[in-house]
Amino acid sequence: MNPPELLSRLVRNLAETDDGRPLLTRLCEACVDTFQAQGGALTVSAGRGEQAAVSTPGVFEDLEPLQEVLGEGPVHQAMADDRVVAVRIGSLVDEYPVFSQLTGAVGGEATLYAVPMRGEGRVVGALSMYVTADPRARSSEDLQFVADAVGTILLGNAELLDWSERSPFHLATGMVVAQLGIGPDDASAMIRAHAFSRSTSLLSAAQDVLERRVTFSYDD
Repeated sequence: MNPPELLSRLVRNLAETDDGRPLLTRLCEACVDTFQAQGGALTVSAGRGEQAAVSTPGVFEDLEPLQEVLGEGPVHQAMADDRVVAVRIGSLVDEYPVFSQLTGAVGGEATLYAVPMRGEGRVVGALSMYVTADPRARSSEDLQFVADAVGTILLGNAELLDWSERSPFHLATGMVVAQLGIGPDDASAMIRAHAFSRSTSLLSAAQDVLERRVTFSYDD
């Protein structure tokens, strides 16, 4: 598909979404419809440790939060390497063994495409597409073009993005730093480990720390 046709399809699908909802959610749905995928997600980065992500509802919606909790997965690789990453759900990948092993519980066969979103000459996030049909129908070039178009849209509307959900995580990280006398990166890892052990989200794990349901110490 040529770029003008792709862009026209993306804009048309975006116009058909409910404009009363957040822009990130609407763009995510528009991308899924554009590629006729079975699910998708958008992750936007505002710097180290500062991300916002949304997923379309369905069987794959828990995979994006899982990557955030683990700190590994195709999205991280796509953003770090600035390239399209394609993996089969449930297949083991050396670069992220824990994530790839856990995806086997999702069931069904699908290809996950993680595509870096670029804007103003830098990677600003990632577009994820979950495809159960013939993966050859989605070329890397088409995916990259749409991802870059979305990245440009988001940069032009940065004030519409909601970063408020990240505040509890930052506050909780500060509390763990004070409790253990360790650096922010290690404190963040402790909260991620707590989230993983409880099979919960980073936000829920952060709330456990903030409300002192969980206190980290060197004592048993």
